[in-house]
Amino acid sequence: MDNRVATLDATSDASRPSALAAALRHARYVLGENPVTAAAFALFGAFLIAAVAGPWLAPFDPLATDAARALQPPSSTHWFGTDQLGRDIFSRVLVATSLDFGMAFAAVALSFGLGCGLGALAGYYGGWTDRLVSRLSDTIMAFPLFVLAMAIVAALGNSVANIIYATAIINLPFYIRVARAEVNVRRNAGYVEAARLAGNGELRVLACHIFPNILPPVMVQISLNMGWAILNAAGLSFIGLGVRPPQPEWGIMVAEGGSYMISGEWWVSFFPGAVLMLAVFCFNLLGDGLRDLIDPRRRT
Repeated sequence: MDNRVATLDATSDASRPSALAAALRHARYVLGENPVTAAAFALFGAFLIAAVAGPWLAPFDPLATDAARALQPPSSTHWFGTDQLGRDIFSRVLVATSLDFGMAFAAVALSFGLGCGLGALAGYYGGWTDRLVSRLSDTIMAFPLFVLAMAIVAALGNSVANIIYATAIINLPFYIRVARAEVNVRRNAGYVEAARLAGNGELRVLACHIFPNILPPVMVQISLNMGWAILNAAGLSFIGLGVRPPQPEWGIMVAEGGSYMISGEWWVSFFPGAVLMLAVFCFNLLGDGLRDLIDPRRRT
């Protein structure tokens, strides 16, 4: 008996490195097959480094003003130039990455957890649960989403936490609908029936057997929503309902530089806007790659 247990433990220990090696081989295959996906992951890695280490990598204090160097064009000292208060735009863009990415990650995490949970319950149980969750989703979708976010932030106050809550609320219907549809298709599949016959409870079947199989399409939705969440937070700040100055944030920086475009100081709003566009573009490209990495049908 002891020998048999030892053999099983040794087999499980030996299978762990092989599973990790197989996952790494699959990741290399997916990234090598599609160079655009590899470039998107590399760009995402650069944004992640900037978000984590931005305050330490910034060459200047993003809040320090100097009237003597106001509105200087891009140079070897100030790569993105300076703004109307003499602040280094590159440092402000770099530091703003952590704030914008932090708000987007928090909002998407909230909407993913709540939306997928509600959608999975609605798709699996049906009945009044489905009707209640569907009416909630339809109610949110009845409003223009950005206008709804504006109303929530205006009612609750323009703080970072309220921006996260507003962005999470307007993203809920996307996860509810995707999770509901995917679970509804799979709830009577053969492997689900086998899990029930093996003695698993309904919640265990839903959490351990159905939910992992709906992750590939949900991951695509997460990638798209990350770009939308960043754009939504920047848009709220652009119209004065988001983060308050002088805190560095991409939307605020674009709004502050808009009045200087006519007089020729294009760099004040161009570089923050270009980085914002690049971040949204990066997440739009990540969707297909994440689906291919997670989808078990691609692991041949």
